[in-house]
Amino acid sequence: MQYRIEAFDVVVVGAGGAGLRAAIEASARGKRTAIICKSLLGKAHTVMAEGGVAAALRNVDERDNWQVHFRDTMRGGKFLNNWRMAQLHAQEAPERVRELERWGAVFDRTKDGWINQRNFGGHAYPRLAHVGDRTGLEIIRTLQDKGVHGGIAVFMEHTVVKLFKSEGRICGALCYERETGRFLLFKCKAIVLATGGVGRCYKVTSNSWEYTGDGQALGYEAGADLMDMEFTQFHPTAMVWPPSVKGILVTEGVRGEGGILRNSKGERFMFKYISPLFAKETADTEEEAKRWLEGDKAARRPPELLTRDEVARAIRNEVKQGRGTKHGGVFLDISWRDPAFVKAKLPSMYHQFKELAGVDITKEPMEVGPTMHYHMGGLRVDAESAMTTVPGLFAAGEVAAGLHGANRLGGNSLSDLLVFGKRAGEFAATWAERHEAREPDAAEVGAALQGAMAPLEREQGENPFALQAELQQVMQDLVGMIRERGELGQAVERIQELKKRAQQCAAPGNRMYNAGWHTALDIQHLLVSAEAITRSALLREESRGAHTRDDFPQTDKEKWSKVNVLCRPGADGAMSVTTEPLPAWPDDARKLIEGTLEAVTTKEAA
Repeated sequence: MQYRIEAFDVVVVGAGGAGLRAAIEASARGKRTAIICKSLLGKAHTVMAEGGVAAALRNVDERDNWQVHFRDTMRGGKFLNNWRMAQLHAQEAPERVRELERWGAVFDRTKDGWINQRNFGGHAYPRLAHVGDRTGLEIIRTLQDKGVHGGIAVFMEHTVVKLFKSEGRICGALCYERETGRFLLFKCKAIVLATGGVGRCYKVTSNSWEYTGDGQALGYEAGADLMDMEFTQFHPTAMVWPPSVKGILVTEGVRGEGGILRNSKGERFMFKYISPLFAKETADTEEEAKRWLEGDKAARRPPELLTRDEVARAIRNEVKQGRGTKHGGVFLDISWRDPAFVKAKLPSMYHQFKELAGVDITKEPMEVGPTMHYHMGGLRVDAESAMTTVPGLFAAGEVAAGLHGANRLGGNSLSDLLVFGKRAGEFAATWAERHEAREPDAAEVGAALQGAMAPLEREQGENPFALQAELQQVMQDLVGMIRERGELGQAVERIQELKKRAQQCAAPGNRMYNAGWHTALDIQHLLVSAEAITRSALLREESRGAHTRDDFPQTDKEKWSKVNVLCRPGADGAMSVTTEPLPAWPDDARKLIEGTLEAVTTKEAA
C-alpha cells in the first residue's frame, strides 16, 4: 500500500482552540508545525462555547482574583481536580485573554471601555469575558488568523488512525485523507492531541459527528493513562422542542443574563433543590445562603447558576416527577427582560431559534432539557508541561483530564484550552528541540495500514452505522445521568460484545467518499472511551459531581475523595482499571481551598 511521508517537528491533532493555540506556540518557537484536523479548519466545538471565557480580570467586580477563581474551580470539581492545573489555569487565564485581545479579538465592553464580564454557574463573581453569545466563534476566528499568518501547515479533513513509538517515545502518526482515502505517514518529534470529547458515545448529545474520542483512544493505545473517565457532563439546557432545533445547546449565558427555569406549573423550581448544607458550603456569604433557602428572588447569584450537574439533576427530577413539559423538558424564560437587551446580549440565541424554530425568545420561553455535552475525563497529563505518560505525547483541551475534576464550571473550558494549549505547544517545542527524530517501525506501519483497510475488503459483515447506533443506545440507557451497578454491569457485557462485532465491520467499495469506512474506524475509538467510562463508573461507588450512582447516592468524603480512577492497557490487551491517590495539596493551596471567602479576598490575596 502506498502512502505519502510528511516530516515535522511538532504535529498537532485537532484544530479547535487548544490545537490552534498549541500550534501557534510551537511555530512561534521556531518548530516546523503541522495541524491535522478531521473536519474543516474552524469547525470545532470551541465555537459552541457561547457564554464566555472565565478569567479573573476584575473588570466588573474588584473582589475577584485568581485565588477565588482557583477555589471556585476546585469546589466545582468536588476537589478531585489536579490542584496545580487549577492553580496555573486561574493564574494564567487573564493574560491569555489579554493576549487574544492583542491579537485582534473583539470583546464586549463595560461603559469604561474594559472587557465586560458576566455571571456564570459556579463562579463567585462576574468572570466570563464575552462577545455577546458568540465568544467561542471569536476565539476561533482570532486563533485561525494568527495561525494561518504564522505559516502553520494545515491538513484538513484527515483522520489519524495510529500513533507510533520508537524506544518508548513518540515518533509518528498515520492518517488518511477522508475524501480520497489516501494515507499519509507523519514523522515527527512530538505530537499534541487536541481532539476534543467523546459525545458521540451517546444518543442524545450536543457534540458533532467528529467527536468520537479519537485522541483518547490513540493515546490509550500508545500506552497513555486515561483518568476520571466516569465524569461525563450533561449540560442542563439543550432544546427539546421543536424538532428542528432538538439537541441544540442553549448557552448558560441565557441564565447568566437572567434566564429563569420554570416547570409546567409555572414554578421557579431551582430554589427547592438547595439544601441547608449545600447553601452553607456553596454560597458566598451567610446572607446569600439565607436568601437561597427562603426563595428570595433578589439573591445576588440566582439558583439557576448553580453548577451544571446540580441544575441538570434538578431538571431531570422535575420531569420525572411529572412537572415537565409535554415534550420532556422544562421552560427557560428570558422573555421577562427588555427585548433590546436580549437581542444585544444573546444575538445568536435570538436569531438561531427565530430562524430555525420560529421561537422568539424575547416573547416566549424555550423548552430545554439535559444533553451529553462535555467530558471531564481524558488523558492524564503533567500539570506543568501537558505531557501524557508517553514521552513526546502531549494533550490539551477536552481530551486531557485533571483541571476540572468531577465537574467543569461553565467558561472554564475556553480558558483551559488557552492556558494548556499554550503550555502544550511550548513544551512540545522544547521536547522537539532536545530530541532527535526517530523512524516509525515499517512493520508496525504496515500492520496499521492493513487494519485500517480491513473493512473495505469485507464483502459481508457488521453494518458500522447500525453498530454505532447500538453503542449509543447502550450508553444512553445504561451509562447516562443516573447509574447503578446492575445496569453498568450490563453495559460492560454489551460493550465487550460490540468490540468483537466491530472487528467484523464491513464497508466494501472504494475508499473515496466512503462514509461507512469512516464510521467503521470511528467505532474502534468510540469503544475505548465507552468501556473506560463504564468501567470507571462501576468502580467509583459514590455520587460526586457529574457522576451519580443511584445505589450510592452520597458523596464518600473518605475513600473516594482522595483518589482518581485510571484506565490502562493490560498485559493481555484487556483494559485495566485501578485507583491512584490524588497529589497532595501544599499548605498554601489548602488554605485557599478550605478557608472562608473573606480570607481568600483579602487585600494581600488580590
